[in-house]
Amino acid sequence: MNWYQSSHLPSTGLKRRDVLRGAGILTGLAITSQLPRRLVAQPAFSGYPFSLGVASGNPLPNSVVLWTRLAPNPLSGGGMPAYNVPVQWQVAADENMRRIVKSGTEVAVPEFAHSVHVDVRGLQPGQTYWYQFKAGNEVSPIGRTRTAPARGERLDRLRFALANCQDWQNGYYTAYKHLAEEDLDLVVHVGDYIYEYGPQPGGPRQHNGPEIFSLEDYRNRHALYKTDANLQAAHAAFPWVVTWDDHEVENNYASGISEVDGEPDQDPAVFLRRRAAAYQAYYEHMPLRKSSLPYGADLRLYRRLTYGDLAQFNVLDTRQYRSDQPCGDELKPLCDAALDPNATLTGKAQERWLFQGLQQSSAQWNILAQQVMFSQFDFDARPGVQLFNMDQWDGYVAARNRILTFLEQQKVSNPIVLAGDIHSSWVHDIKRDFNKPGSPTLGTEFVATSITSDFPTQFIAPVTAALSNNPHTKFFNGALRGYLRCDLNRKRWRSDYRVVSTIAAPQATISTLASFVVENGKPGAQRA
Repeated sequence: MNWYQSSHLPSTGLKRRDVLRGAGILTGLAITSQLPRRLVAQPAFSGYPFSLGVASGNPLPNSVVLWTRLAPNPLSGGGMPAYNVPVQWQVAADENMRRIVKSGTEVAVPEFAHSVHVDVRGLQPGQTYWYQFKAGNEVSPIGRTRTAPARGERLDRLRFALANCQDWQNGYYTAYKHLAEEDLDLVVHVGDYIYEYGPQPGGPRQHNGPEIFSLEDYRNRHALYKTDANLQAAHAAFPWVVTWDDHEVENNYASGISEVDGEPDQDPAVFLRRRAAAYQAYYEHMPLRKSSLPYGADLRLYRRLTYGDLAQFNVLDTRQYRSDQPCGDELKPLCDAALDPNATLTGKAQERWLFQGLQQSSAQWNILAQQVMFSQFDFDARPGVQLFNMDQWDGYVAARNRILTFLEQQKVSNPIVLAGDIHSSWVHDIKRDFNKPGSPTLGTEFVATSITSDFPTQFIAPVTAALSNNPHTKFFNGALRGYLRCDLNRKRWRSDYRVVSTIAAPQATISTLASFVVENGKPGAQRA
């Protein structure tokens, strides 16, 4: 059925099993006792229900996740009554939605903020599709997505963008306007999708309300960010692969440990309730499969995606399972805790999973898509004085060394580490021993600058001065915002640092600040 021909629900209606499936009864949350809830097929919306746009994500060769959320009043809890609503979806082989290849109905339930996560199966590998939702008589914008190639299929080219750190208050998302116009297969987002802070005067726009703690708070903050037209355009243009960092919950939290401050969540039980609220709101607003449904304060986010025989993405979570930051966090000289072999950023289970995936990989390029800078960097230019960022892998030296040892011993093909978090652009050669410049180069790290989040201007000069103490660092820029565009084939990997002229105004131009290439079989980056 094409919605341009008919706006009515299918005459077959919905069966109880559809209601239960849409409600997500395997969530581990106590919602099943409230079912069956009244199902309203023709709701009267107080405003346009698809105000937060549409998205797709987690592309597999035969499947992709489609997302939307019914939110006629997005900044005040969504504005939906407390009943279930059937949401129809269609997938087409053409942008005019005339050649429908898949269709169905999901049920949007209040317990998950009337969000919809459709795992569309039976699609063809490596194909572009278009999709649309309908609720009542309202239809969503049309989104475009693309499946991954068949596993093991020879693939000659892959193009994607790396994005992160989009503080609403610090600037406009013009970078996403330009990203949406790129020719890409997917977008990888490595965290700080939202920020939890309250309003901070001085920027071009402000957060809606004080620092967030409750489920409703996190929902309203996610909704605020998703009202941005440029962010919606980028979501609608490509499938996204997402992982979080800290600000989706709280700055620099570590597993079940809150940042040290004067807030009530210094009590671990209080913090875990906050984390559970944040994790649920994150799931509700991202194109994630139902296998990522939160169970209280737990949500498995690390996962693996392959693109034919060309690339394997190991998407990591370096927040939920990490040890507390050593040495009191912040920039510090190394202390014994930073060298502790029991300290971890990933947790033991995720580390084993990573090593197993890398060992079994037949991909030409093996990618670690994760949050914080992996390579060592001494931020102090003074002789005999060292300062390292304890929130990055520099605070977890033994855990990093285990990965370096594994890469060297297993001879992993073309390791590439992707990172964000630090609101600046970097390129590093990954050394077997960062303290010995002549040691083998095992891989390459590309760190993308932020979409809008600020790198303090007063830090640019000291970091630049410290580059001479870090010969494995090939590039740094802290002044400009944007994203990283990656174009890889069987001969080389190319990373273009795409930056906007300003984030202080809604209009900005885009340019390429710098480009680096890695040749197949030759770890380390060279200027393009």
